[in-house]
Amino acid sequence: MPILVMKFGGTSVATLDRIRRAAKRVGVEVSKGYDVIVIVSAMAGETNKLVGFVNETSPLYDAREYDAIVSSGENVTAGLMALTLQEMDVPARSWQGWQVPVKTNSAHSSARIEDIPTDNIMAKFGEGMRVAVVAGFQGVSPEGRITTLGRGGSDTTAVAFAAAFGAERCDIYTDVDGVYTTDPRIASKARKLDKIAFEEMLELASLGAKVLQTRSVELAMRYKVKLRVLSSFEEQSDDAGTLVCDEEEVMENRPVSGIAYSRDEAKMTLVSVADRPGIAAAIFGPLAESGVNVDMIIQNIAEEGRTDMTFSCPVDQVKRAEKALNDAKTAGHINFHDLIADTDVAKVSAVGIGMRSQSGVAAKMFKTLSDEGINIKVIATSEIKISVLIDRKYMELAVQALHDAFELEKAA
Repeated sequence: MPILVMKFGGTSVATLDRIRRAAKRVGVEVSKGYDVIVIVSAMAGETNKLVGFVNETSPLYDAREYDAIVSSGENVTAGLMALTLQEMDVPARSWQGWQVPVKTNSAHSSARIEDIPTDNIMAKFGEGMRVAVVAGFQGVSPEGRITTLGRGGSDTTAVAFAAAFGAERCDIYTDVDGVYTTDPRIASKARKLDKIAFEEMLELASLGAKVLQTRSVELAMRYKVKLRVLSSFEEQSDDAGTLVCDEEEVMENRPVSGIAYSRDEAKMTLVSVADRPGIAAAIFGPLAESGVNVDMIIQNIAEEGRTDMTFSCPVDQVKRAEKALNDAKTAGHINFHDLIADTDVAKVSAVGIGMRSQSGVAAKMFKTLSDEGINIKVIATSEIKISVLIDRKYMELAVQALHDAFELEKAA
């Protein structure tokens, strides 16, 4: 039988009633002739509670025990979902990561999936099981220890299973009914997209859109897994939600498909750095070693052998960045006069595959922000995105203005 992967996020399985509702959706797909692999997250709030227990017990915790604890929420949901399906007379069985097994590397709390053998689950399908309920977010290391994939890892689990089993589609059920041109809570005119290209979704996810985890989109794009994002709280039709697919399948042809934003940004500036070969490596090497996720980078024109270097990073990594750079200065690897951190900024981005073939997007974006009196601090571009760093107090205004300027409320 054809295989379908269905993933239910924390809000979709937050209560027993919601688990029953999700199970009914699974039952519908089984009745259509699918064997179904269901990937479940922990019930909403459960993972945060478990992380809190770990931090309270051991601030400098053993990452192996952290994974053993925080992965337990998914085990509970998987068991409850399997029991609910059995009560509906749907042959179902729960699977923990090690039972499949979901083979990962040994990077505890941020493991990467290396292989998902299909033999065990396929054998059970052959014996009459119709639904395999798999605990998302977890796997097993080469040493036989439980690992977790990092926040949002259940999305990655779902796409990896769809790729491994050659699933017809991977449906991601969440608390929104699809991918929108921007956050509807900020721009009331935001429109749900019927389809979006993998590359656009990847940019939106990496730039702050919370609908899908970035690694899951990367996997889907690499293995050509059709993703559908849809609501677990609304009645579904065959064309419900948003399909994330190849660029060739997207009918709309506009320069910008969506506006993304991220509130939790910081701008850091090294003032008066020696301008010499290798200085960039001397700055960003220690940052990388300290786990600082650097995004936008700008270097000023050098004067008298000195220059300023500015970059952005997540606001919760500022202290780590400051320590890494000051340690490098103390060690004599770099020399700068001052390090200034601005933690009151936001990143706003325009994303669209149409930018490849249509000019004028940057000009329109910059003029729109100028007309609203919004000053741009840093600019970064790629083939299909333009990002700007602005004062955080103007973030919502910028999103609304750019959404209007590119007329995203209208279908192409």
